[in-house]
Amino acid sequence: MSIYVGNLPYEVTPDDLKEIFAEYGTVKRVHLPTDRETGRMRGFAFVEMDTEAEEDKAIETLDQAEWMGRELKVNKARPREDNRGGGGSFGGGGGGRRNNRF
Repeated sequence: MSIYVGNLPYEVTPDDLKEIFAEYGTVKRVHLPTDRETGRMRGFAFVEMDTEAEEDKAIETLDQAEWMGRELKVNKARPREDNRGGGGSFGGGGGGRRNNRF
């Protein structure tokens, strides 16, 4: 499981996040998504910690805490939804459009 951290300032670094979350346990990974076109940080991150208990303590303490001039939004990350489309089918088939008589 991982933690979602939102409302981050754009200048935050992975080391900044590691430092603050290390107060609650071992930080295994920090991921700061960036915009594909601009390369700029998107204002949120994902933090993975060693145990769920450490994650729970960090969430409990840091959610709505002010940090770097912002009120953090910290909660359990939800599984990623596949938003890439591919759900529908275009073209093909026509099934039953002919006037078939049996």
